[in-house]
Amino acid sequence: MPIEGLQMSYLKDLQTQISNHNYPAYMRLWEEYCLSDEVDPLELKTILVNVKASEFAEPFGKYVEKILPLWEMLPESAQKHEIFKLIIEIETTNHEQLRQMVMDYLEKRYGNQTGYAEKIRLIGLRGKENFQGAVSNFELLNHMMKGKFVFHTGGWGVGEIMDVSMIREQLSVEFEYVPGKKDISFANGFNTLIPIPDDHFLALRFGNADLLEKKAKENPVEIIRLLLRDLGPKTAAEIKDELCELVIPEEDWAKWWQNTRTKIKKDTMIEAPEDLRQPFILRLSEVSHEDRLRKLLEGKPEINHLIQLVYSFMRDFPETLKNPDFKGFLQAKLQETLNYPDLTDGQLLQVHFFLEDLSDEKKYPQAQEIVKNSKTVEALVQSIEVLAYKKRALIVARKVRSDWKELFLNLLLTIDQNPLRDYIFGELSHPETEKDLKRKLEDLWVHPSRYPDVFIWYFQKIMTQKDLPFADKEGKNRFFEALFVLLNYVEQSTDHRELVKKINTILTQGRFAIVREIMQGASVETLQEFLLLASKCHSLSDHDQKILHSLAEVVHPSMAQTRKKQDNVSENNVIWTTEAGFKKVKERIQQIATVETVQNAKEIETARSHGDLRENAEFKSALEKRDRLQSELKGLSDQVNRARVLTKADIGTEEVGVGCIVEFKNEQGKTLIYTLLGPWDADTNLGILSFQSKLAQEMKGLAVGDKFQFQGEEFTITRIHSYLDR
Repeated sequence: MPIEGLQMSYLKDLQTQISNHNYPAYMRLWEEYCLSDEVDPLELKTILVNVKASEFAEPFGKYVEKILPLWEMLPESAQKHEIFKLIIEIETTNHEQLRQMVMDYLEKRYGNQTGYAEKIRLIGLRGKENFQGAVSNFELLNHMMKGKFVFHTGGWGVGEIMDVSMIREQLSVEFEYVPGKKDISFANGFNTLIPIPDDHFLALRFGNADLLEKKAKENPVEIIRLLLRDLGPKTAAEIKDELCELVIPEEDWAKWWQNTRTKIKKDTMIEAPEDLRQPFILRLSEVSHEDRLRKLLEGKPEINHLIQLVYSFMRDFPETLKNPDFKGFLQAKLQETLNYPDLTDGQLLQVHFFLEDLSDEKKYPQAQEIVKNSKTVEALVQSIEVLAYKKRALIVARKVRSDWKELFLNLLLTIDQNPLRDYIFGELSHPETEKDLKRKLEDLWVHPSRYPDVFIWYFQKIMTQKDLPFADKEGKNRFFEALFVLLNYVEQSTDHRELVKKINTILTQGRFAIVREIMQGASVETLQEFLLLASKCHSLSDHDQKILHSLAEVVHPSMAQTRKKQDNVSENNVIWTTEAGFKKVKERIQQIATVETVQNAKEIETARSHGDLRENAEFKSALEKRDRLQSELKGLSDQVNRARVLTKADIGTEEVGVGCIVEFKNEQGKTLIYTLLGPWDADTNLGILSFQSKLAQEMKGLAVGDKFQFQGEEFTITRIHSYLDR
């Protein structure tokens, strides 16, 4: 069970001494703890788990049995058994009295089992052997049956037992992280294997991942409970590591986790953190949503934190407000916050929004009065933490403020959230305010760098909606020109990397759909202006620039000469590759850096130890190998820096280029098919040629129906299609 959040004094103090590396202080506390009248079993178990994993484990082993008198006073339970196992795992005295105690304990629990005496011998309780961990080892022997699961502490992961031989004292196991069956002696298994129950999360994931995936989709919270029960507290990132791909396919993960997060919030057994860097924790007992909020509010949180807590609670658990006692408690707590010192108007307004929603009165004027009397409504709205209440404040301002038009016009370009911009825009899109709105929007295309996020918001609106200001042909052209101006501006700053990506996505998505629409019907002069502005945007690749020129040429074929100049931009430094080719080279780099270089260093050291380096052929050979590895590593690393993974947008089928599958016929009518990829993917046995090959270069730039000569023979291209559309 999870142990985070325990507020037990000895547990906390003992853990502090471990952190401080203060063994004498730790032992003084342990002696004091052992003299207690009684102990909490969960606290004792946690103390033993912590010290077992610490640097104190070995010296502490001489004194761990001092707790046995208090342990014997505990009521019989699975937890009491786990504590005794830990004591015997930690102890280092191996004296006869303790040996006999372990014998009696195992006799009482397992004495009637077949093979009991043989197991006692195997765990070292018959003679004078070291019997540390005897109880755990006995249970491991009991667990050793075909089809059962174990966990390997040496990094091999979960394994399924395939065979057990009591005669050879050996078991055969298939592990998740090592290939093939592994034969493990009992003695080795005692040191490295931990038995896993059949219903354990890891056993299910390894033994029946399909069933676990089915359960995860049917009842995701149950799977999260199982994971936290068996693996302890986990952050969102750690939960993803345990489930993504192994249980939930990666392409389904985002949607699945979003749905699961929503359900976890409503689960009374899982403590969900507000900060996703903190872990999710399985509680020891259920905590109702009302009790959880009561506890949080009784701790008197800081006002902004309180507002977020109450808002999230009222949004997620509206049914709890049907309880009159809890509703009264919440109203009383919110009334108390009105007396907090130094409340801002924004904080005060949000609290009154809560009270208005909880009030049974038809009229609740306090919120309206705050907005009506505010001297700076813009600042008031911006100071509100909750997005829904920002909009609510705007709705109130629209209702009670005579100067709402000026307020909304100012906020249109300064408010951060698109939903609020949409609301403000809608309220200003009426005949009496339309002229003022249009003048305000002109600032966007005249000065796009002043309001980059607002510019992108409105550019996307006019490209998808009609009857908006500047949604006509001329307006779109102006905004399109301004888009390139903005892109060039944001490229200069590292603070706008996400915005650069967003603009590039807008331009290239749908195979440059927006570009096609804008260019359609544009004049030559307008297209030339577009291309000139685009040429100054360095985040657009050479391939992107070529596509822009190609699209302009479709509209005005007279611009072909301009495109040819653009085509001459050198791509010699680019190494085109597929995802598979890129992965293969990265794996080769990893192999050299982490395996072959280490092996070579050992070879050099071994050869050096043979002496007389002048006549040492092995030493010279090892040094030569090191030079080859270093040269290969440097060369591959340089190439990776120049590599570019092919995407669908990179591959055109109007003419032969990298990423194309080209079909052509010879003079006898025989059809030949070749795929043109980068040098890393080339494989002539599979009909894949490097784009730098002579044949590929002869076909480069040709279209269907074009002819070309190669090695004295003439060929005609009959079809071009994309490698990624297979």
